[in-house]
Amino acid sequence: MKKVLLRKLLVTIALGTVILIWVIDWLSAHTETTMSHLSVEHQRELVEYGKEADLIYRKEGELGLSNWLHEFQDKEKTWAAVVKSNIQPIAGSVIPQKYIDEFRIGRSVEWKIHLYFEYNPIMEVPFLDEKSHLLIQLPQRMRPGVYLTFVDILLKVALPFVVLCVVSLVLYRHVMVPLRKLEHATKAFSQGQFDVRVSKSFSNRSDELFNLSVTFDGMATRIGKLIYNQRELLSDLSHELRTPLTRMDMAIDTIENGINDSDTLTRLRYESNNMRALVEDTLTLAWLNNESPVLNTETFDLAELIQVICDDAAFEYSETRLNVELPNNAVIDKSSQQALGQAIENIIRNALKYTPEHSGVVVTLKQNADVYMLSVLDFGNGVPESMLSDIFKPFF
Repeated sequence: MKKVLLRKLLVTIALGTVILIWVIDWLSAHTETTMSHLSVEHQRELVEYGKEADLIYRKEGELGLSNWLHEFQDKEKTWAAVVKSNIQPIAGSVIPQKYIDEFRIGRSVEWKIHLYFEYNPIMEVPFLDEKSHLLIQLPQRMRPGVYLTFVDILLKVALPFVVLCVVSLVLYRHVMVPLRKLEHATKAFSQGQFDVRVSKSFSNRSDELFNLSVTFDGMATRIGKLIYNQRELLSDLSHELRTPLTRMDMAIDTIENGINDSDTLTRLRYESNNMRALVEDTLTLAWLNNESPVLNTETFDLAELIQVICDDAAFEYSETRLNVELPNNAVIDKSSQQALGQAIENIIRNALKYTPEHSGVVVTLKQNADVYMLSVLDFGNGVPESMLSDIFKPFF
C-alpha cells in the first residue's frame, strides 16, 4: 500500500504546523516592533511641548521656564527638565563634529521604545539652538504597547486555536466524507440494495480510502451475487422437487390402495434417485458458488480420467455401444480432476441416455497444438439452437 493518506496527513499537519509557528513568530515580532513606537499624535504632542518650553525660555527666561516646568509636571504626572548639552573635552581629547551634532541625552520621539522596560524612558526634544534640550520622562498615558498582552494572547493562543480548528475540520471532512458514503452504502446494502456501489464517487482520490471503496465494491458484488445465486438456487430447487414429490405422493397412494405394487415401487425408487441426484447437484453448485474453490492446482492424465468415466458409463448403459478413441496419455496441469471429470461425465452420460437404440456414442480425444480437443458424438435429436445459450444454467 502506498500510504497516500498518511503522507497527506503528515504533510498537512507537519508542514502546516511549521508554517503556523513561523507566521505567528513573524506576526508577533512585527506587531511588537510596530507597537514599540510612539503614536504620531503623541510624537507631535511632545514636539509641541519642546517648542512651547523653548518659546517661554527665550521670552521669560529661566524663571518663566521654571514655572512652566512645575505646571507641566503636575499636569502630566511625570518628571521633566531642561538641560544644556555643552560638551567639554579634557586632556586634549578631540571630539568629531558629527558626534557633537548627533549627541542626545534622551531618546528621540521617533525612536523605538522597548515595551518590557520597567520604567518609562526619558524623551528628549531639542530647542532651536540645538544646545538646550527638554527632557521628559514619557507620561504613562503615552507609553506604547498598552494592548501588548491582549495582542500576545490573540496571536499566540486565539490564532493557533482558530487555524488548528480549521485544519482539523478540513482533515475531518477529507476523511469523514468518504467514510460517511461507505456508511450509507453499507446501510443500504444491509437493507437489501445489493447493487449499491461507491468507488465511482471516489474517482477523484487515489489513497487508502479509494482502495477501501474498491474493496467494498468487490465485497458487495461477490456477496450480492452469492445471495442472488442462493435465492435462485432455492427457487429452482423447490420448483424441481415439487414434481417428483407429487409423483411420489401418487405412488404412495397407489401402494396404499394395493394397485400395481411392483411398478409403483420401481417408480418410487426412480423418483428417489432423481431427488438424490438433484440434491447432490444442488449442494455441489452451492459449494462452488459459496466457497469459490481454487480449481487449477492439479496435474493428471486426462486420457486416463476419460477412460475411467467411459468404463463406468458403459457398465450402466450396457445396451448402448460406446466407442472410445484416446491417446496413450494426455497430461494436463493447473486443472481440477474432480470438477473436470464431473463435467465430462455429465456430457457422456447425457449422450448415452438420449442416443437412439442400436446406435452408439463416439468419444474422441485429440491433441491440437498445445490444447486437447474432446469430441462426444451421439445420434440423438440434439439441443434446439434457441436453447444452446441456456443449457448451462442450473436446473434448465
